[in-house]
Amino acid sequence: MARAPQRPSGDRAPQRPGGDRSRQGGRDRRDRSRDRDDRDGSIVDKLVHINRVAKVVKGGRRFAFAALVVVGDQKGRVGFGHGKAREVPEAIRKATEFAKRSMVRVALRDGRTLHHDVIGHHGAGKVILRKAPPGTGIIAGGPMRAVFETLGMADVVAKSMGSSNPYNMVRATFDALKHQDSPRSVAARRGMKVSVLQSRRREVDTEPSE
Repeated sequence: MARAPQRPSGDRAPQRPGGDRSRQGGRDRRDRSRDRDDRDGSIVDKLVHINRVAKVVKGGRRFAFAALVVVGDQKGRVGFGHGKAREVPEAIRKATEFAKRSMVRVALRDGRTLHHDVIGHHGAGKVILRKAPPGTGIIAGGPMRAVFETLGMADVVAKSMGSSNPYNMVRATFDALKHQDSPRSVAARRGMKVSVLQSRRREVDTEPSE
């Protein structure tokens, strides 16, 4: 029986035109969309806390580093992330990447402060955030200050009433920011116009107290 002619070893199987380029292009598009904020330089990151952790194994201890990072665009978007690795730079890189993927938008009044006072909880952590007039600045400590600076908030008064653990403080701060409402969202829930809602608010503020 006659055998089919064999192709020389140096020849390669024919490929569809542009096959590899299309797959490579798909990866490039995903990478470009993921790194768009990095190229713009609009993302600011702050290292809040770094801790050395140890894992006990048969041969002894294996040390690693855990990093807590907060990122934001200083225009109302902020996120935080936690990363762990054998080296400090790698732990910070992991935490930064996770924080960029978990960014949330917070409604700010005039782009500088909160719309109303709010309380946040997480575990043993409890924080109180209060709106402030122009020129007050950021009156907050450690982890909370990093969140407000990356968020772009200019005037706020904050107090931690619970645990001083930086993880609990950051998560409690994000819990408080998550419950921040703007007049537009409140008006949309009530089915009324923002101007009507704000006029009622001014009437309540101007009522004489007994």
